[in-house]
Order: sequence, then C-alpha cells, then structure tokens
Amino acid sequence: MNDRRQKILQHRKSLPIALVEKRLVDEVRKNNTLIIVGETGSGKTTQLPQFLFNAGFCGYGKVVGVTQPRRVAAVTVAKRVAEECGVELGQKVGYSIRFEDVTSSSTRLKYMTDGLLLREALLDPYLSRYSVIIVDEAHERTVHTDVLLGLLKKVQNARSRSAKHDLNVGKSNDGTSVMEKENDNLCKGTDKQGQGGKFLPLKLIIMSASLDARVFSEYFGGARAVHIQGRQFPVEILYTLHPQEDYLDAALITIFQIHMEEAPGDILVFLTGQEEIESVENIIQERLRQLPEASRKLLTVPIFSSLPSEQQLRVFTPAPPDFRKVILATNIAETSVTIPGIKYVVDPGFVKARSYDPAKGMESLIIVPTSKAQALQRSGRAGREGPGKCFRLYPESEFEKLEDLIKPEIKRCNLSNVILQLKALGVDDIFGFDFMEKPSRAAIVKSLEQLFLLGALTDDCKLSNPVGCQMARLPLDPIYSKALILASQFNCLEEMLITVSMLSVESIFYAPRGKMDEARTAMKCFASPDGDHITLVNVYRAYDEFFVKRKLQLGKDKHGKVLRKWCKENYINSRSLRHARDIHSQIHGHVQQMGLCISSCGDDMLQFRRCLAASFFLNAAVRQPEGTYRTLASGQIVQIHPTSVLFRSKPECIVFNELVQTSNKYIRNITRIDFLWLTELAPHYYSMQD
Repeated sequence: MNDRRQKILQHRKSLPIALVEKRLVDEVRKNNTLIIVGETGSGKTTQLPQFLFNAGFCGYGKVVGVTQPRRVAAVTVAKRVAEECGVELGQKVGYSIRFEDVTSSSTRLKYMTDGLLLREALLDPYLSRYSVIIVDEAHERTVHTDVLLGLLKKVQNARSRSAKHDLNVGKSNDGTSVMEKENDNLCKGTDKQGQGGKFLPLKLIIMSASLDARVFSEYFGGARAVHIQGRQFPVEILYTLHPQEDYLDAALITIFQIHMEEAPGDILVFLTGQEEIESVENIIQERLRQLPEASRKLLTVPIFSSLPSEQQLRVFTPAPPDFRKVILATNIAETSVTIPGIKYVVDPGFVKARSYDPAKGMESLIIVPTSKAQALQRSGRAGREGPGKCFRLYPESEFEKLEDLIKPEIKRCNLSNVILQLKALGVDDIFGFDFMEKPSRAAIVKSLEQLFLLGALTDDCKLSNPVGCQMARLPLDPIYSKALILASQFNCLEEMLITVSMLSVESIFYAPRGKMDEARTAMKCFASPDGDHITLVNVYRAYDEFFVKRKLQLGKDKHGKVLRKWCKENYINSRSLRHARDIHSQIHGHVQQMGLCISSCGDDMLQFRRCLAASFFLNAAVRQPEGTYRTLASGQIVQIHPTSVLFRSKPECIVFNELVQTSNKYIRNITRIDFLWLTELAPHYYSMQD
C-alpha cells in the first residue's frame, strides 16, 4: 500500500500543473473568474481542486465544486482524487450525478455533472455552499454547460452585491476593505468563528484542454486566461497527403500499418458509432486470419455507451504478453475515459452529432467533421504515458478548415427541459436571458408551446401551480414528468415509474455480434403485443420475480452477480438495467415526497395505455395505406424502428417517445392506442387540429 501511495505521489509531482501550483492559487485569489487552458494530461482536473483545498478555499465548511459534462467522467475522476487523497470516496472527496449521490457533510471536493449543479440552484439560488466552482471540459458546450455559465454569472453578481451590502464594505485602519480581509481569511482558513465567507464572491474557473479562451473571456467581461503549457509527453501528428474517400478503409489500413511497422503500444481508433465499430472489428478479424501466425497478435476491444459495463471494462485490461490492443471507440474516449497503454491514435476526423429541428419536432443523427477542439482532445490520448503518435486521416489543409469548436448543443437541441428549469429558477424572460450564444427564437417559441400544452406554463408563460412546479422538481424530461403526474390519476403510477426509468437509460436489449437470432428469441419472451412500453415493464418485473425466488433459495445472495447472470442469459444490458433500477428508486422517493398516489393497474394494461396516450399526445401517429405512419403534430411521414416489437404488426394508431432521423425517419418506443382516446384525453390540443 505504501508503494502504491509513493507511486501516486511521484506521479502527481511529475504532472505539468505541479510546476505552477502557487501561480494558479494566486490567480484564483486575485480573480473572481479565471479561464484555464491546460493541455490533455496536464493534471488540471485532478490536481487543481486539491491545490485549492490545501490553500484554504474549503474553510468554514465550504465546497469546491467541479462540473463535468458526462456522468462517467464525474465518477471516475472523483474515485481517482479520493485515492490520491488517501480517503474513502464520499468523505472528503465525493461525486453527485443524476440519481446517485456519493457525498456527505464532510465532502469538500465535489465532482458532479453540470445538470446536477443546475438542479442544486433550484434549492439554493446563491449556491452558498460553494466557495469555488470549476466548469471542466467547457469546450464541449453542452446545453447544461451553457445554461450553467449564464446562471453562474448571475450568482456571481448577486453574491458580490450581497457581500458589499452585508459586510458593510469600508476601509479598516490598514486601508484594506473588510471584504478583502474576509476573502484572505477564507483562503488561509483563519476565521475563528467558522462563519466567515457566507457572502463572499463566488470564484468561477472555466477549464478545458482546447477551448477558445477569447470567447469565454469576453462573455465574462474580460476575464483573465491562464495557459498551462506542455503535455506530459509529446505527440507526433501525421496527416494524409490527400482526402480519403472511405475513412473506414483508411482506418483499417492505418491500424495494420501501425501493427506491422510501429513499436509496441496500444492503438485507439475513433469511430462514429456501434455499427461502424462492429463492422471494423469483423474486418480486422478476417484480415488477421490472412496474416502469418506471428503477426496475428492484435486484440480488438470495442467501447461505446450502450455496451454492457463488464464488457466496457475490458479496455482497461492489459493485453496478453506480445499482443497489441486496438480499441475501437466512439467519442466517449475523448475526455470521459482515460485508457492506459495508448501510444497510437487513429482519428478519421468524424463524429456522430445529434441535431433537433423544432419545426418538425425531429432529432437527426448525422455524421459530421469533428472540430479542432475535438481533434486536439483525441490526439492528446496518445501522450498520457509516453511519447505517442496521432494519425489524422485527412490532409493538414483540411484540419485548418475545421470549426474551432463544435456547434453548441443549445443551438441544436430541444429546449423544453432547459426552459422549464430556468422558469423554476425565476427566469421569466427566456428571450432576455444572458446565454453565451442565444438559441434560435423559433426553438424557444416551440419549447414554450410544448410546455404550455403539457400544462407546465400558464397563458402568460408563468410556471403553473401545482403541475409546472411538480414537473420542475422531477429530474426528468418534461414529458416524462407529466406522465408520472397523470399516472397517479390513472392508477398506474407503478407501471409508469418503471417505464420512465427504463426509457431514461441506454438500450435495454443487447444483441452481440454473431448472436442476433438468439437475442431476438430472448426478446420475444418479454414482448407485449401492445408495444414497447409494456415490454419494458415486463423485463423489469421478470427480473424482480427471478431475484425474489433466487434470494429465497440462496439467502444472502449478491445482487450484482445475480443481475449480470440473468441479463447475460436474456441478452439484456446489465448496466442499463442496473441504472434503471437506481433511477426507479430515486424517482420513487421524489413522487412520494410530492404526495402522488402510487398504485398499480395490475395485469390489465388498458388504463396504462390510456395514460400513455394522455401523456404522449404530442407524439401520436396514424398508419398510412402504404404501411408508413404520419405524425399528427408535424405531418412527418415516418417508419417504426426495426427494434420495436410492433415493427411487423403495424397497428392503426400509436404513440411514441422518440422521432429520429438516421438513414430514414424512425419512431422508437411505441405503444398501440385507440385514435378516439386522443380527442377524449387531450381535447385542448386535438380539438384545434384538422
């Protein structure tokens, strides 16, 4: 254990950020807002919060909060920092993400998702627990990051005004203001009463390996920017001479070129999704069989978000002796996961991006070029443990043409959840809110309309009471929140709790390569002729029945082991099911606190289907003569997704959860309903339709 602690200490001292610890702490003391650009591997995410703790910024019980755009990053970084501090996770160092809180009253370094901090602001508008908030990976510009920055700007102004008023700023005998002395005491931890700093200005640090500091600096009124130079190890960037017509083929050629010609070291290849990853994995296996036996020592390991967690963990397992790993990854490996052993990165230069059209109410998943910021993040993966190489499968001239940053998510997503949260935070003028980049007026108007139709807003766009207030309390998409509230009236809240929990996670069913037929057969055991929502309920209940029986037979049985075994036998993603069960537990607590009636409709799912119609009336579609469907809200012609249990049966009228465009326009997560239910259960909308 001592050897482990010694290695950790040596590693921390070797990080580039260790050389500028004093300078960074001084900059934070001098500036309320600071922008830090530190290259990948500099140690900024793990080390800076510890520097601030050691410098006294957590005096009087204050907390340094660090936000991450992804759940997995918040969890893994918190675990690493707890290990470096030699403390149990959840004590001095903890994390908080949606539906999971591993913190305590003694937590002083808190990692969390940006969306979670937004929800905290509902209960504490001043965010008074925090002395410093670090917004990490700001270059990703998620919708929650952008809204959070606007909110933090308001909080900073409010706390500064309170500090000046409540501390009665004046000059002491030595010419120093009272507030300056209190601020200095907080940093040194010298306030004997333990109450100081309550109204001190909020320190805000915006951090990334590859952001445009100028944009953020201007937004915060000329905030100071600090650059931490030097990655841990140099990375050589190599480009192609000409653009590649087939980037997958170019990636395969590069993989084998590295394998046959380069020194030992694992390869990380960035691809756009599961389909590409599985295709490339198949081709690698085929080509390996054509090589001499001595050259076949290449181990393929995929990683993408819907992959079961036990299979995701394979990327961290060292390759067997004399073997080289090639990791086929989506952009999950850009920032969220640091994989040891990577020496070579293959970057085709593309990413799958989600885009929302408010006029059609449709999301699209399209393959687009990466930004320069993403390209820099990817190349940085090769220099974490030693000198590395990044093979960009496009000419250098094409790199210069890339956008500096990815288009902010706030300009390409459904804003209903964001606007509901802003309304709950007391922001009545959404159009006047100080966004870093304003979303389109059409997107705001469409979301306001949706919230009004769901009953969350009044005629004058105020938060309605009680429905709007109840919806804002639930950490869910507005349509799911409304579904839970209605389910209480339809006496099927137990079924809707299960459904919303299962819809809130990655795909439940998992079909591994080479076992598609077995997976389809397993799915039929749970399938309901009424649709996907009831099928999800069946899966959840089937596991509950299995676990209860198993527990009775074996007594003290380990839940996780039982769950993984049952999921493997039934081709179900155990990580998703476990996550869904955690979400169910959390939401169950919320609805109990709200006083909703938790009851079940039993085996008679008619009331549940009627509740789905009342909840998802904006997502209804009717069958057309040729077998396609027309959505009633936007008139889009769509198809049922092949993964739906209703793909072949084609009922007359359905409600769905998701409308996505890939190669075709698909609707997903579907239940059959009676068309007449729509006018009965949503007359305020369908009486206005033709």
